[in-house]
Amino acid sequence: MPRDVAAQIEQLREALRHHERLYYVLDQPEISDAEYDALMRELRELEAHHPELATQDSPTQRVGGKPREGFVKVAHSSPMLSLDNALDEVELRDFDRRVRELLGGAAYQYVTELKLDGLSMAAHYRDGQFVQAVTRGDGVVGEDVTENARTIRSLPLRVKSARTEFEVRGETVMNRRAFERLNAERDERGLSRFANPRNAAAGSLRVLEPAITASRRLDYYTYFLYVDGEQATPRHWEALEELARMGFKVNPNRKLCRDVDEVLAFCAEWEAKREHLPYEIDGVVVKVDSIAQQQQLGYTAKAPRWAIAYKYPARQALTTVESIEVQVGRTGALTPVARLQPVEVSGVTVSRATLHNEDEIERLGLQIGDMVVIERSGDVIPKVVRVQAQGSWRKPFQMPEECPVCGGKIVREEGEAASRCINTNCPARLKESILHFSARGVMNIDGLGDALVDQLVDRGLVHSVADVYSLTMAQLVALERMAAKSAGNVLANIEKSKQRPLPRVLTALGIRFVGERTAVFLAEAFGSLDRIARATPEELQRAEEVGPKVAESICEFFAEPHNRELVERLRAAGLKFEYETKRKKGGPFAGLTFVLTGTLPNLSREEATRVIEAGGGKVSGSVSRKTSYVVAGEEAGSKLDKARGMGVKVIDEKRLLEMASRQTDSR
Repeated sequence: MPRDVAAQIEQLREALRHHERLYYVLDQPEISDAEYDALMRELRELEAHHPELATQDSPTQRVGGKPREGFVKVAHSSPMLSLDNALDEVELRDFDRRVRELLGGAAYQYVTELKLDGLSMAAHYRDGQFVQAVTRGDGVVGEDVTENARTIRSLPLRVKSARTEFEVRGETVMNRRAFERLNAERDERGLSRFANPRNAAAGSLRVLEPAITASRRLDYYTYFLYVDGEQATPRHWEALEELARMGFKVNPNRKLCRDVDEVLAFCAEWEAKREHLPYEIDGVVVKVDSIAQQQQLGYTAKAPRWAIAYKYPARQALTTVESIEVQVGRTGALTPVARLQPVEVSGVTVSRATLHNEDEIERLGLQIGDMVVIERSGDVIPKVVRVQAQGSWRKPFQMPEECPVCGGKIVREEGEAASRCINTNCPARLKESILHFSARGVMNIDGLGDALVDQLVDRGLVHSVADVYSLTMAQLVALERMAAKSAGNVLANIEKSKQRPLPRVLTALGIRFVGERTAVFLAEAFGSLDRIARATPEELQRAEEVGPKVAESICEFFAEPHNRELVERLRAAGLKFEYETKRKKGGPFAGLTFVLTGTLPNLSREEATRVIEAGGGKVSGSVSRKTSYVVAGEEAGSKLDKARGMGVKVIDEKRLLEMASRQTDSR
């Protein structure tokens, strides 16, 4: 092979990387699209004739040819924590006061950056080459979206850096023009529109086909540089500058501020100019610049003490309620939704807003035809705030007597705001019930998502949640966009779900008021699904955090013949109905219930919970007469006040650890 071919290929790659950066990162293109395409075609042809010269970091390798089968979970090098919010000047100044006091009067400064409204993602590099991308997930574990991230043109596949291995963190966004184009395309194809650019970006990054992600034209802005899970520079501002030098897209609308007054001026400036930006923002992120001072300030259980998000007020607009529709949810609850005359709020066209229930409509004094004030709370969720003016052709809303989906009976129980369809086979309920059943935190059946569930129900393949366990390969491969390999993966994941423990099964049943936490307490208290099903309301209330309302809901569920039939079918499918408690029977905390509140000096909430459970105790989320001790830390809130009012003993972390070291009950 002639050496000049290898040199020509590398020269083309460097030219394309250069022009990608100018176009996608700096917004300063030097050549036309046609000239860029010609360079790309030339490189593709050379690589096709010389496959031995192909590399993963070539600009031709942005989009892979094969769809993904699912997303692998990956632990982050260090937690990707969320930020506390400041909703006004008072709260921002209060944040500054806390920083000043914790730093003991030392000089400090802030970095202010626009808070982009997208999906957080970490990108890893080795020897200058992009190797992996992981979504934020729950902050500790995310999902590997490497192949999809490769399609983002502003995320470089190769960079020049003296660092051998490093990680960048940033925000994946969809700009307004791409969002409008995407929704227009979906309108033409008769598909549902995305509600906002953030949802569109999140959905686009998690589709199973990288080619679809590529067509959505996502963008990626970086704001952190990490090495071995630690921030890589002495100052945050230096990290932003280094990221920009390496070729990453860093938002130019940032500032180094000497004090909180300069921070507030920056926030006010961009609140006035936000509508002229090409992307959505919902505020400003404020960070202490010095990394040493960040480490000194530390973290609460959920967020850093050295950073805060200043959130802009919700944006409002006037529009008219043209009609009120009713949606049916997983539990059968009917939710009235206002169909609005379309109006733009913060750059997004809003045509629907939730009305929650009949009581909310009555509280608002709302009728069809009225002019209303709508608000996108947090710049995302549209809701009706108030009636601005009564319409000339007003018409009162009435909840239908029959379910709009199945025609089943509608009931509204005394003392409840929601009306409900009581037909357990209602198709609207069934689809949502299956999605709930298969969700990641429940039975975790990967691949059983909206599109597949729609087909299964619409084609009559599934009439009950239990039918999921009777699906066959022949049935799945006959569906749209379902190849044999994908069908096999779905069936394998369905089979794996049979090993989920009893608390997951309980949660999956969709019993009202029984979530993940309550399901664990019930499993711990009764040890089997059959004993829970046979228990009286009084017996059920002996379980932690189970009150009269929850107990009655459980009894109602198991009294319904259709639900008992579902349980038996799930038993026949092989799901786990027995539970072996993980809590020690003996130990210093045997028989004791603890409530944690505030931030402990050394232990995280999870670590404190493990200490208590290892000692035979249990942790509750609320203070009650059953509470033995409240463990209080810094910034303890209403739980501490309630404990004192009820005469519950309050201890600190030191006392908890002393008690844990004993071999007898310390009560």
